[in-house]
Amino acid sequence: MKIQKRFIRKHNDKDYYKFVVNIPPMVLKEAGLKYDEEIEIKSEKGKIVLKKKVRDKSC
Repeated sequence: MKIQKRFIRKHNDKDYYKFVVNIPPMVLKEAGLKYDEEIEIKSEKGKIVLKKKVRDKSC
């Protein structure tokens, strides 16, 4: 698995990119995540951690 760099746009002679990682369907299933579900992301000690976003039930 690799991190992919994708060109988004150029503005004032500056290039803007986003970075993409493809997550295999089995890994999503094992983690209990589904397509189009909101997630939280953070980095810690050389790791990138994704977790299901907890919704506020008071709304």
